[in-house]
Amino acid sequence: MDAKMQGMLLNFVLASFVLLSCIRGGTAGITSSFIRSEFPAVDIPLDHEAFSVPKGYNAPQQVHITQGDYEGKAVIISWVTPDEPGSSTVHYGTAENKFRASAKGTVSNYTFYLYKSGYIHHCLVEGLEHSTKYYYKIGSGDSSREFWFETPPPVGPDTPYKFGIIGDLGQTFNSLQTLDHYIESGAKAVLYLGDLSYADRYTKNDIGLRWDTWGRFVEKSTAYQPWMWSVGNHEIEYLPHLGEVDPFKNYLHRYTTPHLASKSSTPLWYAIRRASAHIIVLNSYSPYVKYTPQYIWLKEELTKVDREKTPWLIVLMHVPLYNSNSAHFMEGESMRSVFESWFIDYKVDVIFAGHVHAYERSYRVSNIDYNITSGSRYPKPDKSAPLYITVGDGGNQEGLASKFLDPQPEYSAFRESSYGHSTLEIKNRTHAIYHWNRNDEGKKVPVEAFVLHNQYWGSNRRRRKLKHFLLTVAEEVADF
Repeated sequence: MDAKMQGMLLNFVLASFVLLSCIRGGTAGITSSFIRSEFPAVDIPLDHEAFSVPKGYNAPQQVHITQGDYEGKAVIISWVTPDEPGSSTVHYGTAENKFRASAKGTVSNYTFYLYKSGYIHHCLVEGLEHSTKYYYKIGSGDSSREFWFETPPPVGPDTPYKFGIIGDLGQTFNSLQTLDHYIESGAKAVLYLGDLSYADRYTKNDIGLRWDTWGRFVEKSTAYQPWMWSVGNHEIEYLPHLGEVDPFKNYLHRYTTPHLASKSSTPLWYAIRRASAHIIVLNSYSPYVKYTPQYIWLKEELTKVDREKTPWLIVLMHVPLYNSNSAHFMEGESMRSVFESWFIDYKVDVIFAGHVHAYERSYRVSNIDYNITSGSRYPKPDKSAPLYITVGDGGNQEGLASKFLDPQPEYSAFRESSYGHSTLEIKNRTHAIYHWNRNDEGKKVPVEAFVLHNQYWGSNRRRRKLKHFLLTVAEEVADF
């Protein structure tokens, strides 16, 4: 090993020791001193190119895909035709302009107050091969459009994969920065943490209109790679003054999930396996106490997690269970009291949440000893607990959550009021590399990076044999 590599490896080991000591132990947390300069927290104008309508009569728009099954060998392709139903068939194949297979989807539309949606298509394309690039075509004649996507590698314990994590995106110029920076990251799929369009901040028919603009806005990513959806409070849209009393109506018509594959009774919570990760999506706004459908489903789903096949166990939700911002403080407490002990028992690696428009990472802590008579009022270090990471900083017209609690609670490791996104790059069954990137006046600025040890495999003696892996990670951390 040459001197340069030895130096890089030494720096990596030292950095890992410090970072992982902070993550696992509970040293003093950091509140970033960075103050983000003001940038318009207003929605992009309707005539902006980010919302451009595809050319041609009845051309498909708002194209988005998500995983379509439990194992990653299917996708659900969704789109809208504005003028008439048209065809719901997807033509696809493994060579460009050679669409040798097809799948038939469904089409529907709906009204919301006086707004009438376009024709919404959902098509399940299944029986795909892993690690394969597919080209697909939707629409008819000169108005048809072509895209592509890549299927994930087979589910396996040492299968590398890179996820993006985005929450609370909206459709402002801040949102545009986040989306562009994410696309540059090279991640293969998005774990989305709820609050999509923020259309509910508009009135009457403009609510439906802003769902349409958001679908076109994110299409440059969502048409080419799967986004795994979860809902937030801005998807509820319970508006009795407009006669709209069915929660999640706009969302449920437009966005679907493979919930049946994990035996969920609703698209609002579900689970998938992808590469080496088992991903569980929860809904903070549906009942989850004992005997409710979500409670019963999660209890059963956790028993299906096989860490020999999918060593990484990741949970998504909208409301953070640990949050030291005055915005939405303690809103996750009821879900924490119900599920936290399960997350520890099953050694969940990381729980991602949104909702708070800032970034925050916790230490590994738990408050499972608390009950109304124990007197154990405060979270304490717990090496079996997940990391809790809030990434509710995608960018939206509500602006940043800038008022953190002072002093910083002991469970909070790092926090900053900025816009941005995260990536989680799984390397093998024991290690993953996490990054959080800030948007700073149009530039993507790396702020946090650390090596995440797997809760189930991370303490296994096998990790001592990963010398080649350590050299690879040393190069990446040095480049960071």
